Amino acid sequence: MFIATLVLSILFALLLLFSAYGKLSRNPALAEAMEKVGATRIVPILALLEIAGAAGLIIGLFWWPLGVAAAIGTTLYFLGAVIAHLRVREPGIAPAAVLAVVSVAIIALRTVSA
Repeated sequence: MFIATLVLSILFALLLLFSAYGKLSRNPALAEAMEKVGATRIVPILALLEIAGAAGLIIGLFWWPLGVAAAIGTTLYFLGAVIAHLRVREPGIAPAAVLAVVSVAIIALRTVSA
């Protein structure tokens, strides 16, 4: 189980860093999505949360409580994204929903392989 945790955590951390980079570099597609959900003012904070989540997932491979906490944080982050999309009836909900499910999977894997 730890191998699955390792692979999923690393891939998810890289995805979080890629997303944070897109937000900080003002990627046009991400900027448009942030504008639709009304989150343009907090984009730097969202990027910081993604970076913190990625760091927590990687450090959590060596100290499991931090990995679980980071996975819980990313789950809440992406549930918030789902709610933000639903609130404005924006159809781009699938990526956030899938990432919330991946976060839950990491929680499950971390608790089983602790």
